[in-house]
Amino acid sequence: MHENDAKANYKILEFHQPELSENEWNKISSLFKKYSEKDVLCEIKNHQLTLYLKSIDFGIFQNEIETLTQNGLANTAAGKLLKEILDKIASIKSYGIKGNKRVYVGYNDERKVKERKKKEQNREQFFYAQDHTFSTTNNALPDEYLNKIICGDSKSVLQKIPDNCIDIIFTSPPYNFGLEYNSNQDDHHWQSYFNQLFAIFDECIRVLKFGGRIVVNVQPLFSDYIPSHHLISNYFIGRKLIWKGEIIWEKNNYNCKYTAWGSWKSPSNPYLKYTWEFLEVFAKGTLKKEGKPEHADISAGEFKKWVLAEWKIAPERKMKEYGHPAMFPEELVARVLKLFSFENDIVLDPFNGAGTTTFVAKKLNRNFLGIDISEKYCQVAMDRLNATIA
Repeated sequence: MHENDAKANYKILEFHQPELSENEWNKISSLFKKYSEKDVLCEIKNHQLTLYLKSIDFGIFQNEIETLTQNGLANTAAGKLLKEILDKIASIKSYGIKGNKRVYVGYNDERKVKERKKKEQNREQFFYAQDHTFSTTNNALPDEYLNKIICGDSKSVLQKIPDNCIDIIFTSPPYNFGLEYNSNQDDHHWQSYFNQLFAIFDECIRVLKFGGRIVVNVQPLFSDYIPSHHLISNYFIGRKLIWKGEIIWEKNNYNCKYTAWGSWKSPSNPYLKYTWEFLEVFAKGTLKKEGKPEHADISAGEFKKWVLAEWKIAPERKMKEYGHPAMFPEELVARVLKLFSFENDIVLDPFNGAGTTTFVAKKLNRNFLGIDISEKYCQVAMDRLNATIA
């Protein structure tokens, strides 16, 4: 076989050949002789083993290697070589499937998609985010902010943090319903409210890593006819973030269904009722987030269930226990963190409140930073974290 032909028609894997006994080499040769040269071919030259690979039934190949190692090749140079070959083939993530075989070369030849390469290059081009100026260089979060609850104004605290150092932000901004919330009353004018909120979100975008995600839990202000979920989404789109999706959090809170009707039995002005809230999901710079596969802790069952963007989760029942009027449940945070982040990622909640986000982050082996203006709620958040140590 000519070398040029091999390069054109096979995937080439090279291994340093250890010193093998004649018996060991015969066993390896016998293994590869079972396969057609059209699928796989093994050659040795200048102490180098070269594997020319086109297609293989990986399951059968794996079983045959395991059988060989169990029958005399375990802890031998030949056994180690076979394991190296197996691991290297297993590490190839790009292949097609034909019958029971993995096809490593030419598996896209039958595709009849015109300008495929151009489409792949443009796959992450979004007209509303094309002119972003985000740096692709990510930075470390300083130790004084790592795994901390900080009491203070979110904007002021975030301004001290470097660019591109947070993996995921999950938060729910305080509702402007006149809820009792320490001395920081939510009774200011709506325009002022959103101006202050977006100023904090500006800092959130800055500290978010390239490829990081921001997820905002928000309920439209139905009684005031303010579509806050749309206003927030439009803000992020205006800041060149990529809209990744919208999740409906169905709370099944049927008590709200019969409290007000608007114009009773009249189309004059009926009042629409809702039993759900929204989670608006955005990404910075790219939809793909980098992370080690072994740090993904979501199960197959969870993944298949949670990518359906309607989550039925009961509201938080412990708000009186923690003395907070507007908390989301731990299950909501767990789903967000497992679906959109990896273990060891850094989680930020700039409106941490009673600390549900930071509490769940710690339970799920994430690092965290929680910020809130209320000393009372910061203490509650720290008490919850300390309780996880026991």
